[in-house]
This record gives sequence, C-alpha cells and structure tokens, in this order.
Amino acid sequence: MLLPRILTALIGIPVIIAAIHFGGVVYLAFIGCVILLCLYEYGLILLAGKKPVHRLSLMLFGTIMAVVALLGRAPVPNLELPNHLYPFAISVVIFGVLFIEVLTPKRSWERVCNTFTGIFLIPWSLAHMINIRDIATYGEYLTLFMIITVWVSDTGAYFSGRFFGRHKLNQEVSPKKTWEGAIGGTLLAIGAAALMQHLFLSTCFTVKIALCLGLLIAFVGQISDLAESIIKRSTGVKDSSNLLPGHGGFLDRFDSYLLLAPLFYYVLLYVLQIK
Repeated sequence: MLLPRILTALIGIPVIIAAIHFGGVVYLAFIGCVILLCLYEYGLILLAGKKPVHRLSLMLFGTIMAVVALLGRAPVPNLELPNHLYPFAISVVIFGVLFIEVLTPKRSWERVCNTFTGIFLIPWSLAHMINIRDIATYGEYLTLFMIITVWVSDTGAYFSGRFFGRHKLNQEVSPKKTWEGAIGGTLLAIGAAALMQHLFLSTCFTVKIALCLGLLIAFVGQISDLAESIIKRSTGVKDSSNLLPGHGGFLDRFDSYLLLAPLFYYVLLYVLQIK
C-alpha cells in the first residue's frame, strides 16, 4: 500500500499546489470539484452500510449549497450576490429535501437527517478554504501553511504509528490509530509550522504563534479525521472510495478540513486579525 500512496501523492500534491498558486477561478473550480466528489462519496458510504440517504437530494441540494457557499466567498469579477442569498439557499434546501422525502415511499426521518448532514457539513465547511486563500497578501501562503501542516501531521502520524504505535487512540472509531502516532504527527506538524513561518510567513506572525497554529492544526485535523471515521465505522466501510490509490477517496483526504478550515479561518480573522 505504500507505493500507490507515494505515487498518488506525487501526482496530487503538484496539482493542489498549482491550484492554490493560481487562485481565483482555478482554485474555486478545484474546491468545487472536491466538494462534489466528497458529497458523492458520502452517499456511497451510507449506501454501502445500508444507511438511508436520499442521493438525489444529496447531490442536487448539496450542489446548490456548494455553489452558494463558494460564490459567496470567492471574488468573482462583476459578480455581486444579494445579501439574502444565503438564507434563501438554506430555505430552498430545507424545503426541497423535506418535500422530496414526503413524496418518497417508505418515508424516513433518519434518511432526512443523513441527507441534511452531508448537504450542510461538506460544502459549508470546505468552502472556507476559499476564504483562507482570498486573505489579502498572505492568502496563498496561509493556505499552504494549513494544508502542508496537515500533510506533515498525517504522514508523521502514519509512520510514527507504524513503527512505534502500541497504545490505541480509539479502538472503536479508528482501530489503527495510536497515541504514539498522534503525538508523533503533532510534533512534526509543529516543527513544519515553525519552518514555514521562517520561510514565507515571518512578516505575518511570530514563531510562537506559528507553533500554536501548528498545534491547533494537528489537533483539530486529527479530531476531524476521527469524526469522519465515526461515519465510516458506523457503516462498516474502510475507505470512502478507491478513487485515490493508497489514500482511499477524496473524503478521506479532505476530512481533516471539515472541522479545521472554518476554525483556522476564524482564528486568522478574529484572533490574529489577519484580513
């Protein structure tokens, strides 16, 4: 499994870095594709575990939420969205999902809840990656800072757990994750954060802040990863798909950002006041 994991990373990492560098419509399209693929995989996970989900509503209204969330955050030239678009879109989603469920045989409230979870969680959370990229002056570097720190944390946790792992982190949620892996990944993430601060963010914040952000990213990223694992374990699914050899699916690769991207953005905006 290690070779496919490396080969996929060698192809995927340059694509992600290029999308971040170009920003604008290119990055918007990239995040949009990621959101739609994650929604699709979310539906696959629930169906594989025989959990009720309305895939038509999931993809249709999930796409609406993705479009509104992305366009509401991206500085698209000559595009001014009305202030009431967010509440209008949410109202359409709520009405649409419930309306379709009423017309569906064997109506299920569990299916409604599972469908709503995917529609609101995935597009809304991942759309915050647009906010981070569009921060004036430092947006590209802050996006790289967050994503590379997550990569280092994941890689460090993988190898630390593989070689030193003895004590299970949470047997029921993620049997392979260990405390040794989590600690190793966190320490490496903090070191990577300090290095990146020195290389391209020295004028944005101090080393001390970089260390704190590295700790925050590693901790929240791993919690977010475990949150997605709860969904998979409840359905008996190991990976969200096999679209990324050695890595599972897109939801497996971007699950760390479901909780992290909004929190990281608002910490930058309100705590560090980086705009």
